[in-house]
Amino acid sequence: MAYLTENYDIAVVGAGHAGCEAALAAARLGLETIIFTISVSSVAMMPCNPNIGGTSKGHIVREVDALGGEMAKNIDKTFIQSRMLNASRGPAVHSLRAQADKEAYSREMRKTIENTPHLTLKQAEVSEIVVEEGKLQAVKTVSGATYYCKAAVLCTGTYLNARCVFGDVSTKTGPNGLQAATHLTRSLQENGISMYRFKTGTPARIDKRSIDFSVMEEQKGDVPIVPFSFETDRDSIQKAQVSCYLTYTNETTHEIIRNNIDRSPLFSGNIKGTGPRYCPSIEDKVMRFADKTRHQVFIEPEGLETNEMYISGMSSSLPEDVQYAMYRSVKGMEQAKIVKNAYAIEYDCIDARQLKSSLEFQAIEGLFSGGQFNGSSGYEEAAGQGLIAGINAAMKVLGKEPLILKRSDGYIGVLIDDLVTKESHEPYRMMTSRSEYRLLLRQDNADLRLTPYGYRVGLISEERYQRLLQKKEMIADEIRRVSETMIGAKDEVQAFLKECGSTPLDHGVSLSELVRRPELDYDRLKPLDPERKELPIDVREQVNIQVKYEGYITRQERQVQQFARLEKLKLPADIDYETVPSLRIEARQKLSAIRPESIGQASRISGVSPSDVAVLLIFMEQRRQRKEHKDEV
Repeated sequence: MAYLTENYDIAVVGAGHAGCEAALAAARLGLETIIFTISVSSVAMMPCNPNIGGTSKGHIVREVDALGGEMAKNIDKTFIQSRMLNASRGPAVHSLRAQADKEAYSREMRKTIENTPHLTLKQAEVSEIVVEEGKLQAVKTVSGATYYCKAAVLCTGTYLNARCVFGDVSTKTGPNGLQAATHLTRSLQENGISMYRFKTGTPARIDKRSIDFSVMEEQKGDVPIVPFSFETDRDSIQKAQVSCYLTYTNETTHEIIRNNIDRSPLFSGNIKGTGPRYCPSIEDKVMRFADKTRHQVFIEPEGLETNEMYISGMSSSLPEDVQYAMYRSVKGMEQAKIVKNAYAIEYDCIDARQLKSSLEFQAIEGLFSGGQFNGSSGYEEAAGQGLIAGINAAMKVLGKEPLILKRSDGYIGVLIDDLVTKESHEPYRMMTSRSEYRLLLRQDNADLRLTPYGYRVGLISEERYQRLLQKKEMIADEIRRVSETMIGAKDEVQAFLKECGSTPLDHGVSLSELVRRPELDYDRLKPLDPERKELPIDVREQVNIQVKYEGYITRQERQVQQFARLEKLKLPADIDYETVPSLRIEARQKLSAIRPESIGQASRISGVSPSDVAVLLIFMEQRRQRKEHKDEV
């Protein structure tokens, strides 16, 4: 029997947030790319929360944009509310978060994919990878078709062997009742890939008309609105926004949950997968934090053309009747009508320690992986990985060096490094606390940090890159001018400082010294600076931050330089850790399994102690001396 065969440079399996970024990156780099999806109606679907960004996640979205990805541009086109979180705190933790019109977000991303040259969208289930002598050759679909490719990226999200559960109801479907992918896991395991079983969950969607918003706290969007993409014109996105609302669970809610906890599949053992610790279900929260008398519940619209409201903070897998009682016990939801029941979803994913830092499988050349399939959670984490996997699949085909971001380069670098070096028994979620360089890795400077990388690989245009260089020059020039501009202790200066609640001067100081005062900033000091040129808002923002936090930034940059020495000490790919004397048994096992690419990466592996790192340093130096001696002979 004859089956269809086609040839592509790159195949991407899955069209969620990771798959879209991977496919767009590869196609924009000129490679013939095909992206497979269970359903073309689920491209860039948001099966859970209706927002993009948030604490640390907003950083990733900005980084995706700086590298040439699509997520930031897409949410700027389709958001219905935007807020800057943690605005009252330091710039390192400022995080943009936007409510999305979920249907519009998906449609807009599909439109982008369908109109990108070199990119083919295909509705089909991939059932098999074809590997010969450790190298990927093709992917096959359930119809028997074979798609030969030079590289492939697996971005299966939560679809592999998916099972949705609430109460006693269990259906073998993917998110939102879509078809699960039931064949690929077996092929992966037959090719030696180790799998995990994880789970996540989502709350009910409730009809807006059945909610009493008058007794809830209204959460309005920011004015002015700040865009996600560095290329989005700020004026073009200032528009009317919808509101979200805040309410709380109470003791009645908690009592309903406690009285029915035996009916929860999470606690009865019906769900075996491991869920995210930092995004627990409401039954998890009630049982684990018994001292809490209430938990926050955010009521969020899912779009402009629907009455569905997302009940953030109350994901659950309790039975339907318990869900009704639980949601209706919350203030403002006494008459709630559930449109979609809450559910938990179990799915297959991989142990990401099987990957290189490029997101290529160590044991299968040309096979890459990104997104929730790597054991992470979140749309943003998925997009960041998908973009890097797509770039590196393209670099592989083009015969170029992979793009590997260091932990000091960005949150995406931290994310990938953590996934490929640290054992994880639950879905990985990015948090600002995971980054040791978070003062350097702010969302406001993502373009300054990462756009040069995007330009180097070919995703950033010459025009955009030149704009960045111009911006950097303007920032440097203005910082220099501010440092050299002196302010004397004149009467009008003293009066201005008093009005601002700032200490008067007893001698002349530089303008930069005044910027560093907590109660002052660059923009506020404009009346004292008549020679100042009119600069773009993003330039002024960078001048303020870099001047105000100069000491802290300089200190962290020194830390980066110190750690860079260990990152530069590369470990040979063929090193046999069993032959390294004095290494502890656990270290040998972990190093042999993960195959770190540098001493620095080895030092971050759980189970590798500082003494093991010292042993590796000695071993590498002895190996270098032996090589030099051999060359001399």
